[in-house]
This record gives sequence, structure tokens and C-alpha cells, in this order.
Amino acid sequence: MTEDFSQHPFSVELTAAGHLIDSGIMSAIMDTIIKNEGMYKIHEFVVGHTHEQTSRTRIEVFARTEEELNRISQGLHGLGCVQVTEENAVLRPAENDWVVPEDFYSTTNHLTEVRLEGKWVTARDQRMDTVLVCRKEGEDWQVWCRKLRDVKQGDLVACGFRGIRIHPEFKERDREEFAFMNAEVSSERRVRIAVRQIARLLLERKREGQRIGVTAGPVVVHTGGADFLGRMVREGYVDFILSGNALAVHDIETSLYKTSLGIDMHTGEPVENGHRNHLRAINTVFRHGSIKGAVEAGVLTSGLFYECVRKNVPFVLSGSIRDDGPLPEVITDQIQAQKAYFEQLRGCGLMMILSTMLHGIGVGNMLPGYVKTICVDINPAVVTKLADRGSHQTVGIVTDVGSFLHALHQELENLRKG
Repeated sequence: MTEDFSQHPFSVELTAAGHLIDSGIMSAIMDTIIKNEGMYKIHEFVVGHTHEQTSRTRIEVFARTEEELNRISQGLHGLGCVQVTEENAVLRPAENDWVVPEDFYSTTNHLTEVRLEGKWVTARDQRMDTVLVCRKEGEDWQVWCRKLRDVKQGDLVACGFRGIRIHPEFKERDREEFAFMNAEVSSERRVRIAVRQIARLLLERKREGQRIGVTAGPVVVHTGGADFLGRMVREGYVDFILSGNALAVHDIETSLYKTSLGIDMHTGEPVENGHRNHLRAINTVFRHGSIKGAVEAGVLTSGLFYECVRKNVPFVLSGSIRDDGPLPEVITDQIQAQKAYFEQLRGCGLMMILSTMLHGIGVGNMLPGYVKTICVDINPAVVTKLADRGSHQTVGIVTDVGSFLHALHQELENLRKG
């Protein structure tokens, strides 16, 4: 039976390449077309013959109106489809500082390229929810992902979606690294497998010269995980830490008074007047000017942030409305805190998000899609929220973060000795 395309007079020919079948991209392409009441003809579909080989397709999309065709094309663009007939990107100047043309292109966290004067240029500082600022320097074009607040009047901004292509990550290709995600095994067994795989991945990223980052909440301290995270810092497994005021306050409280939120860390019992201890910790740090000052004065002699100071591992603490103090190092200007976070994320090859929804989602939104992200939380909704906000590269592990860090440090020790 021959299909009737006469009611769909508008068309465009697109191409896509990658692991289209096992990643589900090909199905998503066809679903997008049908869902938007379009039609398609597949002119070419070449399937990769091995695990490593990619597939490619050339597909013609038909729509009833030009507006409908544009809507379908934009949806397919997010799946990595580009026009067969390549076009240069449309550039328009920013009207004012912070103000861009109405049809600006909004980035995803996938690797993005912009076609300028016949050449594809890779965008720098890849992250989601930015605009593409293009500038010619000598004979070459440069492209940056920029937040709206960083756009200056006259900056050339890529508009529409023609002449822009993205390269989605194909997460199903991580079978060897994270096969446990599909394993029909018990939760306890799955966590043990996950820890082993993460330890191996962490060491692999370190050997490749990539940076290992940790974004953590105060639950890491409350569950006893800070001790093991501190050991990982001391032994060179962690390159930077991103967090808020609470993690540092309770880590220092534990170091000075052996309590966390006024609860004895050894007995689990409330300590008389223990509710004052986190304020005493803040006061002690201010007495010496900074966390580093308290370490150098010999007052702070243990804990996660003690290890960071001793090992020169950078940390960025972002403030919030709930903060007591906050500590001197806490950045209370949120724009400056976000910039400081992003600077540390350069060169990051693996990010571990440990029991923090607020900072975890913030960091997830700053990471390119090709940076493997591990989210550990007792609440499965945290992992779900990360994925819902575009951080599809996240692997979630639902478990107690203190037990996880203990097991991870132990596995790293076993691999080092082995």
C-alpha cells in the first residue's frame, strides 16, 4: 500500500548518526514525527555491524504546514538530527546587556557545534540553559555557552536551530561500566556491584588526568561518612568539593565536639546543651579568620575540611537562606557562588553527588552530558529529579550515604593493594 503524502506538502531531509538502535534514538525520532502528526520516508538506514560501529540514517520528514515542519524539526534536533543540506548558523547581535534576540538558541548539556562560514565549531563551556555567543578571532570563529547575565550588548548570538548540531550521549553503551543497573539482583547485591564499578571508574578517570568532584550535603556527616570521604581526600582520590555552609559547619562541629546537630556521634544520644555546638564551631572558625586559619592554629585537627586544607583540595561553599553564620568561606552572592562552582567543574571527569538535592541539582545543571554523574541518596526522588531536569547521564544508587562511602573507600583500598 502506497502512502499518500499529498496532504503533507512541506518537507525537509535530515540525517542522524550514532548508536541509534540500542540507545532508542531511532524509535524516538519516529515517535516525534508521528506524535506531531507528520509523516516520514527513510531513504537510508545503515546499521553498525559491531558493538563499536555506529549507525546512520537519512530520513525525509513531511508536514502539513511550515509551522508544523519547524516544530517537528526542532524536536528532532534534540535527538541529534541535522539537515542533509548544511547551512551556516544565523547570528544576531544582542540588543543590550542580558538581552538577546527573541529566537535565541537555548543549549542542552550535550556537546554542541555551530556551523560558521562552512566550518563546524565546538562550543566551549558546555552546559544547559545558556545561549551560544560567537566571535571571530583572526581567521577562526570561537563559540561559548553563556548565561544570559554574561551576554554583552553587540555579542553575536546563534538564533533558531539551523546550523547548530548536538551529539547526544548514548548511555546504553556503558554496559561494562554500569551493567548492574539492569541486573535482576537484590538491592544489597546491587549496591555492592555499584561500589565496585564506581571505584574502578574513579581510578580510570584519575589515570586519564580527569578531575574527580564531590557535591555533598550534611547528611554525609550525620551518617558517619565524612571520615571516609576525608580519607579519600587525604589519599588523593578527590580533587574538589562543592557544598554549602551546613556540611562544613557540622564536619567542624564533629571534629571539635564529637557531635553532629548536638547528637553524640558514638552513642547516638543527645548531649546536654549540644544544640549550641554548631554555633560554637562557627564561632571558633571566626576567631581564627577562616577554616584554614583554624587548621594552621592547631585548633582544627581532624575532619573532612581539615584534610582539604592539608591536601590543598579546593572547596566552594554556597550560601542559602537557612545558614547559621555562615562560615567565612561561604559565598553568599548566588551568582558568584554559581560561577565559582562552574570554575571547579572544568576538566571534571566524574562527579559524585552525595545526599544533597539542592546543590546536587544545581551542579547537575552545570555539567556537560558526557560527564559521568553518580547520585547517592536514601531518597529515590532525588535521583529522579536530577534526570527530570536534564541530567540524563546520572546513575542513581539508593542507599545510606555513610555506608556507601565506607564501602567505596574499602574498595579503593582493595584495588590499590591488588
